[in-house]
Amino acid sequence: MNNHAVRQGGRAEVPAARRRLFSACLIAGLLVHLCGSAPAGPVDGSLDALLGSVRSEHNLPALAAAVVRTEGMIAVGAGGVRRMGFNEPVTLEDRFHIGSCAKSMTATVCASLVDQGRLSWQATIGDTFPDLRDELRAEFRGVTLEQLLAHRSGLACDREPNRWLLLRLRLLTGTMPEQRRELMKIVFNGQPAAEPGSEFLYSNFGYTMAGAMAEQVSGEAWEQLLGHLLLEPLGITSAGFGAPGTPGTVDQPWGHRLVGADWVPVSPGPLADNPAVISPAGCLHLTITDWAKYAVFHLRGARGDARLLKPATFKRLHSDAYAQGYALGWGLRDQPSLGGTVLTHAGSNGAWFALIRIAPQADLAVLIATNAGGDAALKACRAAADSMVNVFSPPQQLTGGAPARSGDR
Repeated sequence: MNNHAVRQGGRAEVPAARRRLFSACLIAGLLVHLCGSAPAGPVDGSLDALLGSVRSEHNLPALAAAVVRTEGMIAVGAGGVRRMGFNEPVTLEDRFHIGSCAKSMTATVCASLVDQGRLSWQATIGDTFPDLRDELRAEFRGVTLEQLLAHRSGLACDREPNRWLLLRLRLLTGTMPEQRRELMKIVFNGQPAAEPGSEFLYSNFGYTMAGAMAEQVSGEAWEQLLGHLLLEPLGITSAGFGAPGTPGTVDQPWGHRLVGADWVPVSPGPLADNPAVISPAGCLHLTITDWAKYAVFHLRGARGDARLLKPATFKRLHSDAYAQGYALGWGLRDQPSLGGTVLTHAGSNGAWFALIRIAPQADLAVLIATNAGGDAALKACRAAADSMVNVFSPPQQLTGGAPARSGDR
């Protein structure tokens, strides 16, 4: 995790006591060894030239990307500047915000608790929070964990959330689990946008509520669960929450928003990301090389090499049970040129953009991030992902492909 405290939007969770740090590192290292987590290499190539071309064409401040197979990362690159108009170069050690690409991590943490018998896919909001049951609208009490992770909770689509509600969430106090319980009272007291379970409605609040369910059954904050159930076993050490970097400095890349024709840097701090309470929906940052370890983990799982989770659990996470183009934390697209179904997700908080694609049949995953938001960033990341797929796909599979069924969600 972060080398100080796990941060998001300027808030901090209490870190482990210093006397536990050495033993925790030993345990994490042992788990990496036992679980066979993705190594940093072998790295056969640099992506710097490819990224430089895309960055120049789309006038982005910076791009970082990696290509992986089941044996590990095979190509990586980073280029550009931390702030547009200044000279601080990005490096492979820099953190990038991956937005909703972290939703699959929340689903994976919940899946780990299911494997442990502490949670179930059919666990309901009402049964998990019996003390809040009477404070929640009746239609929402029966919403299940699986419905939350599949975006079928009945909550309204909130890709463009209510700004007044976000301001209200910034004023919440208490621990993260306490704040998420308060958020539950807010989101599950309104009129459902659809009958729960009946249709796909993309909901960041739904994923936040899934994180709250994990907290309720474990007694731990979601941020800590993410660390010891997923990030530490995979050897991921750079992760934190909110915009990366220290306010007032340029020790990490800054996000950028397009104003007219100019990229305007966004200094890290409490207002540089979404409210901390919705972190399970996607407020994570980490290096591209650490994100590559996570990509290898899911690529292996999708190819039958299950680690940390049971094989059937990976299958459930990656399967589209509702034929909606979305599994549990992963969008799905049909791409015959890569052997079949591709797992994908995009993420943005408006000042950053990230994209991941995993093609199990081709034994290939590509991931890319930029410190800029908006349509220009989306187009650039898709162009870079397409280029990486073309370069690194097995030659016999480069026969064209079907258009995305659901796009890079």
